[in-house]
Amino acid sequence: MDELIVKDSNGNRLSDGDSVTLIKSLKVKGGGTTLKQGTLVKNIKLTDNDEEVDCKVDGMKIVLRTEFLKKR
Repeated sequence: MDELIVKDSNGNRLSDGDSVTLIKSLKVKGGGTTLKQGTLVKNIKLTDNDEEVDCKVDGMKIVLRTEFLKKR
Protein backbone atom coordinates (compact mmCIF):
# COMPACT_ATOMS: atom_id res chain seq x y z
CA MET A 1 0.00 0.00 0.00
CA ASP A 2 1.11 3.53 -0.69
CA GLU A 3 1.84 5.63 2.36
CA LEU A 4 0.02 8.97 2.48
CA ILE A 5 2.51 11.86 2.53
CA VAL A 6 1.19 15.07 4.08
CA LYS A 7 3.18 18.30 3.74
CA ASP A 8 2.76 21.79 5.18
CA SER A 9 2.91 25.06 3.20
CA ASN A 10 6.73 24.93 3.13
CA GLY A 11 6.94 21.32 1.99
CA ASN A 12 7.89 19.89 5.41
CA ARG A 13 6.44 16.45 6.09
CA LEU A 14 3.74 16.29 8.79
CA SER A 15 2.88 13.34 11.00
CA ASP A 16 0.40 12.55 13.80
CA GLY A 17 1.12 14.51 16.98
CA ASP A 18 3.05 17.37 15.32
CA SER A 19 2.57 20.99 16.33
CA VAL A 20 1.85 23.56 13.63
CA THR A 21 1.35 27.31 13.36
CA LEU A 22 -1.27 29.09 11.23
CA ILE A 23 0.27 31.28 8.52
CA LYS A 24 -3.00 33.11 7.79
CA SER A 25 -6.02 34.20 9.85
CA LEU A 26 -8.96 31.89 9.12
CA LYS A 27 -12.69 32.24 9.78
CA VAL A 28 -14.23 29.10 11.31
CA LYS A 29 -17.36 28.04 9.44
CA GLY A 30 -20.23 27.52 11.88
CA GLY A 31 -18.09 28.57 14.81
CA GLY A 32 -18.47 32.33 14.54
CA THR A 33 -14.80 32.85 15.45
CA THR A 34 -11.57 33.65 13.66
CA LEU A 35 -8.30 31.81 14.22
CA LYS A 36 -5.52 34.38 14.20
CA GLN A 37 -2.30 34.12 12.23
CA GLY A 38 0.43 32.64 14.43
CA THR A 39 -1.94 30.46 16.47
CA LEU A 40 -0.18 27.32 17.72
CA VAL A 41 -2.07 24.08 17.08
CA LYS A 42 -0.76 21.06 18.98
CA ASN A 43 -1.23 17.33 18.45
CA ILE A 44 -2.64 17.25 14.91
CA LYS A 45 -4.14 14.07 13.45
CA LEU A 46 -3.73 13.12 9.79
CA THR A 47 -6.81 12.31 7.71
CA ASP A 48 -7.36 10.25 4.57
CA ASN A 49 -6.94 13.47 2.57
CA ASP A 50 -3.33 14.68 2.18
CA GLU A 51 -4.52 18.31 2.15
CA GLU A 52 -6.34 18.27 5.52
CA VAL A 53 -5.58 17.57 9.19
CA ASP A 54 -7.88 17.17 12.22
CA CYS A 55 -7.11 19.16 15.36
CA LYS A 56 -8.55 20.84 18.43
CA VAL A 57 -8.35 24.61 18.82
CA ASP A 58 -9.96 26.41 21.77
CA GLY A 59 -11.98 23.28 22.57
CA MET A 60 -13.39 23.00 19.02
CA LYS A 61 -12.59 19.99 16.87
CA ILE A 62 -11.91 21.32 13.37
CA VAL A 63 -10.29 20.36 10.07
CA LEU A 64 -7.56 22.63 8.72
CA ARG A 65 -6.08 22.71 5.23
CA THR A 66 -2.34 22.06 5.14
CA GLU A 67 -1.75 25.02 2.81
CA PHE A 68 -2.34 27.33 5.82
CA LEU A 69 -0.03 25.48 8.24
CA LYS A 70 3.69 25.65 9.05
CA LYS A 71 5.42 22.93 11.07
CA ARG A 72 7.00 24.00 14.39
